[in-house]
Amino acid sequence: MNLEKVIFGFFIILAMTLNFGFFVGEIDNPQHHLHYELYVAIVVNLIATVLKFGDRTQIGAIHLATSLVADLQLIAAAILWTTAASGDEATVIVGVVSLSGGAFLANITSVILLIYETVTLRR
Repeated sequence: MNLEKVIFGFFIILAMTLNFGFFVGEIDNPQHHLHYELYVAIVVNLIATVLKFGDRTQIGAIHLATSLVADLQLIAAAILWTTAASGDEATVIVGVVSLSGGAFLANITSVILLIYETVTLRR
């Protein structure tokens, strides 16, 4: 078993599940979306991005692209949430959750790529 691949897979899947945990719930209800979970999802996504550097394959480039998309959308969601505190809370949370949903799709794409790599791996 390759420990590097285990750590890589762990962070990719953890990033997706944390993002999903934040995303699930009524889209306009702030009580269903914990801001700490968003920040943890951002940190784990950034760690997953760093782990993707150095892979010079085409799939590695797509992995990095999906991770950068997720990072960008999650950071935009955090910025929106912190700067729009004076606006209508339900409207703000809809934007934050929508951005998180886009990041979740990028995370799903990354996990699908990971599964594809694993299935096509030859010994």
